[in-house]
Amino acid sequence: MESVLVVAIASVILGALIAVLFFGSYFRKRTSEVQSMAKAEPQDPIRNPKSNHPAAKKNHPKSQASDKNQNKRHHPLDLNTLKGHGDAVTGLCFSSDGRSLATACADGVIRVFKLDDASSKSFKFLRINLPAGGHPTAVAFADDASSIVVACYHLSGSSLYMYGEEKQKDQQGKLPLPSIKWDHHHIHEKRAVLTISGATATYGTADGSAVIASCSEGTDIILWHGKTGRNLGHVDTNQLKNHMAAVSPNGRFLAAAAFTADVKVWEIVYQKDGSVKEVSRVMQLKGHKSAVTWLCFSPNSEKIITASKDGSIRVWNINVRYHLDEDPKTLKVFPIPLCDSGGNPLHYDRLSLCPEGKILAASHGSTLQWLCAETGNVLDTAEKAHEGDITCISWAPKAITVGERHAMVLATSGDDKKVKLWEAPKLQSL
Repeated sequence: MESVLVVAIASVILGALIAVLFFGSYFRKRTSEVQSMAKAEPQDPIRNPKSNHPAAKKNHPKSQASDKNQNKRHHPLDLNTLKGHGDAVTGLCFSSDGRSLATACADGVIRVFKLDDASSKSFKFLRINLPAGGHPTAVAFADDASSIVVACYHLSGSSLYMYGEEKQKDQQGKLPLPSIKWDHHHIHEKRAVLTISGATATYGTADGSAVIASCSEGTDIILWHGKTGRNLGHVDTNQLKNHMAAVSPNGRFLAAAAFTADVKVWEIVYQKDGSVKEVSRVMQLKGHKSAVTWLCFSPNSEKIITASKDGSIRVWNINVRYHLDEDPKTLKVFPIPLCDSGGNPLHYDRLSLCPEGKILAASHGSTLQWLCAETGNVLDTAEKAHEGDITCISWAPKAITVGERHAMVLATSGDDKKVKLWEAPKLQSL
């Protein structure tokens, strides 16, 4: 009996020892796992100070907010933005009184904005739908704010349309939308029209009619009578391809920037009855070392300002006795104050001289600059004037209303479907 009791007690003790050993091993294993997890926690990528990912994730929302705030900040000269365009704006033009601004848009619509106050929160505009399939490339006023000439490109070639207001009211007593007064199709041998330039002919015996120059992407330029659409003359630059052409403010000269470094200038000769007799070449501007990208006339039509891919701007005196073989003279040469990331000089894509002749606006890509026309010094710069490339720039022909004051205003258009209005900088900022 005693031996059985001893065996039982021994079995209990042995079982207890085995249980203690088993559970001890289990708890030590769990403790080790917990310790291992606790030691691995600092290696979590979220908390690892050596990892760059947490900082990027943490700061990313702040970076977005900063970008948004940056986009909301306006340049000091930025007056307003004309919205509502459905595609890239390809051209713009002020009326002679500066109170209307016509825009050509790739959505096939011409819009004529009424600028009663350039600082207004909204603008009324007249909408003109172009014939189906036409893509407007340029626009210009003819005679007055009620007549607009539009260049369109179709698959079959280029066309010109002149839209004019109707004088008679409809049955509801309202004036109908402007209608086509004249049109020309398949002009410029089916090439696209790059620019349209218009001016009121006041020089010599001119009768005060509007003359319009359409410049093709080829080498030809055609002069048109703004009111009737009559072909007044045709010239050829013979320079591989054109960049643009412009008519002087008084309607006397026609000048073209093309593929070569020289600028050709023609005179529009008027007869005693005021009609155009001929368009004859009278001078050539020589001095640039590379292609001239853009040009503009001075308000008095006696000077031309040119921008070239050679990185310079030149001011020319064209008020010379060319019939006595007197050559035009270079008055000034300015370096273009733009460089790429490698320090290489850039060129201007477009120029526009203010009506007072003191401030030159110029653009390259999305950058807009204002220069002193006298010294070439930079007055101001807007590096991201548009979210895309600037397609056109033009000064209002006279000071217009901005709130309770009057100011000189520049209009720019871009690939970003926007038209912007800018106030002229102060010359004293030099």
